[in-house]
Amino acid sequence: MDQQSFQPGGWRILPPVIKNLIIINVIFFLATITFEGSFNINLTDLLGLHYFAAEKFQPYQLITHMFMHGGFAHILFNMFALWMLGRVLENVWGPRKFLLYYIFTGLGAALLHYVVFYFQMAPTLEMMNTFLDNPSVGALNSLVSEHTFQINQYSGEIYQQFQEFRQSYQTLKGNPDDIAAMQNAIDFLTRYKQYYLNLPNVIGASGAVFGVLLAFGMLFPNAVLYIYFAIPIKAKYFVIILGAIELYSGFVNTGSNVAHFAHLGGMIFGFLLLKYWQIRNKLYV
Repeated sequence: MDQQSFQPGGWRILPPVIKNLIIINVIFFLATITFEGSFNINLTDLLGLHYFAAEKFQPYQLITHMFMHGGFAHILFNMFALWMLGRVLENVWGPRKFLLYYIFTGLGAALLHYVVFYFQMAPTLEMMNTFLDNPSVGALNSLVSEHTFQINQYSGEIYQQFQEFRQSYQTLKGNPDDIAAMQNAIDFLTRYKQYYLNLPNVIGASGAVFGVLLAFGMLFPNAVLYIYFAIPIKAKYFVIILGAIELYSGFVNTGSNVAHFAHLGGMIFGFLLLKYWQIRNKLYV
């Protein structure tokens, strides 16, 4: 199969979906900087994907989070990888099929990330609910001893409430019957529960880009990629190695800001869609 046979219009170095995806991502990136600097509006918080049970979650975030990025290096890597590998897939599949694959893998990435997150945070939420349903010093001790509160001096007004909670907790350890201290603990943990649920915020095209990488590796397994533009490696081996690294990092680097399971989600959902197309004989049409 030569390049001209991929589609009737011939080979395009910048096919339409890739071009528009890059433009939209750049617009969102520049808007994020402009709105933050000029209007003090945090678009990352508004358009990034929050956990489904959080107050800040909105359905539109399922799409908008794919166009948000946390820095210049983040968007540069994603857009370069999208162009380098995605243009090949779009020329093979055509615009509609490529866009479907891209959106599907991006949504799959977010879904897997938050499924994993649910199981990671479930024990903490259970301890919070146990205390709030039946407040006691014993339940409070269990929570405080097991959970590291994700609050610092840059966390806003909840930081001051956290300081007051710590004082109330010390009071309750000496006097479990102190009603005011117990009420303060209840009020703080009611607020903190929502704060804790609102903290996770997935942004970036990385999940979909990893899906694109998986598709390229499956359709062109022997194509040679160059890591850092110097080290040659076949696409199939690169995909396997990268997937293994993401799986390992997902379990080991649990405190990292990188959504490793989202990357894996993009690859897994991409694999499932490609297999479905293969069964239906629609992998190349």
